[in-house]
Amino acid sequence: MKLKLSVLDQTPIRRGTTAAEALQESIALARFVDKLGYTRYWLSEHHNINTLAGAAPEVFIARLAAETKHLRFGSGGIMLPNHSALKVAENFRLLEALYPGRIDLGVGRAPGGDRLTASLLNPSNTFSPKDYVQQLVDLKGFLNLDTQAGAVHDRVRAIPNIETAPALWMLTSSGESAYIAAHFGMALSFAQFINPNGGPEALQAYRQNFKPSAELPEPQTSVGVFVFCGDTDEKVARVQAVMDYRLLSIEKGKVDESPSFESVRGYEYSHDEWERVLYNRHRTIVGTPDVVKRKIEKMAKDFNTDEIVMSTFADDFEDRLRSYEILAESFALRVSESVVSES
Repeated sequence: MKLKLSVLDQTPIRRGTTAAEALQESIALARFVDKLGYTRYWLSEHHNINTLAGAAPEVFIARLAAETKHLRFGSGGIMLPNHSALKVAENFRLLEALYPGRIDLGVGRAPGGDRLTASLLNPSNTFSPKDYVQQLVDLKGFLNLDTQAGAVHDRVRAIPNIETAPALWMLTSSGESAYIAAHFGMALSFAQFINPNGGPEALQAYRQNFKPSAELPEPQTSVGVFVFCGDTDEKVARVQAVMDYRLLSIEKGKVDESPSFESVRGYEYSHDEWERVLYNRHRTIVGTPDVVKRKIEKMAKDFNTDEIVMSTFADDFEDRLRSYEILAESFALRVSESVVSES
């Protein structure tokens, strides 16, 4: 099967730069990978984290889609309990009206930050799984104009009234949401970059329990993972060192820390910290082109999926671009001859 490659952009604010600069880098990255032949470009929702600039994927999608021609754009994802299901449906129906056939609505149940912030975003948020399932019922009804006697969708319609609807994806880092996605006939993306355990089993359970829907007759899957591909072993080692430290720091609650290679190269990990570093490396694929290609192909085979969604961090924006370029070449994606000169 032909492997599809996609991008998850968490709009990282590199050390020494601003949020405004990070957003401009995302615009440049979207233009770049559009010409390289990537399939889709997803934006994450985060709150109260000063090293990320992406609080509102639905706003940024409108700008990025206007800057490109081929990519599908979507949320990876909208953290549904933070929002009204009706408002999410209207936002994404509007995006679909602007860019027909190019919009994905990926949803998740995590807060995208801390619980205090989530409660302020949506004061009625109970963090209840039952309420989340009801939100999904409402969201599907609003998106697809389902009319059920006595249901709210029979009295309230999400506008604009258009012929098509965005593709609905569920994001998961656990097995539970795989069953929910299967029940609702939604596409499913497993977040390996969050949880390196149980992914193949979750996708298998999803496929076995999938109930076709009017929007999706057959199961559709992808896997998200942190990826960096460098031309040299030295470049790879520097990125790996920073990523090891950064992931560990985030687990310690230091979400606003932006370490440099110079600041982490002499850090001495305790035994327990090093065990955690080795664990976190299963959330990442880092290496030179042959190594990364081999690991991506193995991941696709292990998960039985035809799409890998990659999130890439680097101290140098040019290294981030180069990583995506190398992989486009390695997997023979469609490449524009002008992409390098225009980047």
